Amino acid sequence: MKVTGVLGLISDVHGNLVALDAVIADGAAAGVTAWWVLGDLAAVGPEPAATLERLANLANPQFVRGNTDRYTVTGERPFPHADNVARDESLRPLFDAVEASFAWTRDAIASGGWLDWLAQLPTEQRRTLADGTRLLGIHASPASDDGAGIQPALTDDELGALLDGADADVVCGGHTHRPTDRRAGGVRAVNLGSVSNPITPDLRASYVLVDDDPHGHTLVHRRVTYDHHEVLARVARSSHPQAEYLASFQRGEQVR
Repeated sequence: MKVTGVLGLISDVHGNLVALDAVIADGAAAGVTAWWVLGDLAAVGPEPAATLERLANLANPQFVRGNTDRYTVTGERPFPHADNVARDESLRPLFDAVEASFAWTRDAIASGGWLDWLAQLPTEQRRTLADGTRLLGIHASPASDDGAGIQPALTDDELGALLDGADADVVCGGHTHRPTDRRAGGVRAVNLGSVSNPITPDLRASYVLVDDDPHGHTLVHRRVTYDHHEVLARVARSSHPQAEYLASFQRGEQVR
């Protein structure tokens, strides 16, 4: 399928409606006519159901499942698991915190009628641009919604292995929350950065615009300011069991 126009690519929204609305407004001003949403939509944020509703009503949206979407739907969890806690009781607080967070999100989106919708998200999106460029959208890698993901710290060999089997000229993903634009083995690898839950010193929302043209596309990162104080207020009102953890991102305390 070929497309022309401006395509907006976002990922790692994490239930942050304030940040999402700022990105949508920026995209509209830039002429976005279609959106790709590459995973981690609802969990680890204060407004999961409202965020999914806004995303579903974007202009011409296409979606990809992220690892936290899978955790929310299936009951699978990241480390630590029950067997890890059985061997090391010191992991129990983290285990309990993770379980409480994803259970809260699942209840919130189930109450909003979004659980089945989230469960049906695909693992990739593909599109051929007007200049013939093959574009692939994933969450972490072509093989998985989890793992290392596209990021600056990977060696060229590691990045090449991550992109193995992509069968695309440009691979775009999220997951690591680290904006990246690199090449490996003739493939351009782009991490969009995150709409929410920043871990870089720049706390603004990050996303990508693809401006298509038969004579050659352009792909650029965009940074968008949003009201972190308003997000903190919504976190405080949300009853999320890990509200302090959510708030720590908005205060810049998760920079790594």
